[in-house]
Amino acid sequence: MLQDIILLVVGILIGLVIGFFACRKYMMGYLKKNPPINEEMIKTLMLQMGRKPSQKQINQMMKQMERFNK
Repeated sequence: MLQDIILLVVGILIGLVIGFFACRKYMMGYLKKNPPINEEMIKTLMLQMGRKPSQKQINQMMKQMERFNK
């Protein structure tokens, strides 16, 4: 009886650990393929704030976003 409970708890823990890492790997791949912010979004945001961004500014923002995501 006690052995069954221990095996159940250990099985649940192992399943949670495997599930966590599988979900983490899936999400990392998904975000790499589909980044949440792209150059067009940055340009649109800056235009809405009343600024006309240069390509250099957009590139700087993209580099900052890549550094933040690592």
